[in-house]
Amino acid sequence: MDFHEQQPIYLQIVDYVCEKILLKQWGKGDRVPSVRELAVTLEVNPNTVMRAYEFLQQKEIVYNQRGLGLFVADDGVKNARIYRQHEFLHKEVPAFFASMSLLQIGVEELEPMFKKYRKSKA
Repeated sequence: MDFHEQQPIYLQIVDYVCEKILLKQWGKGDRVPSVRELAVTLEVNPNTVMRAYEFLQQKEIVYNQRGLGLFVADDGVKNARIYRQHEFLHKEVPAFFASMSLLQIGVEELEPMFKKYRKSKA
């Protein structure tokens, strides 16, 4: 995983876990990698992974089963989507619109591209 400076690493790990859940690579009730496993995989400090997992527990995306580990919550997919939608709409979209305005790109120019993208993903 390539980390970038624009966002704290623990939030990038949160996004990584949410993506795994939204892509259904980790399903409802599935065990997620332990703090140590994910820290080794991503080559980060275990405390950073722990912080990400605590955040995900607060958002009810994962839950802890004492002695067994962390698991995807029953509403994990829904809650991951809600979290990611909020982040997208409040952080990425404003920057996107600012670039559109600066470059004088109209919404009508985006529609064909969006339709083509959706068609390719269907």
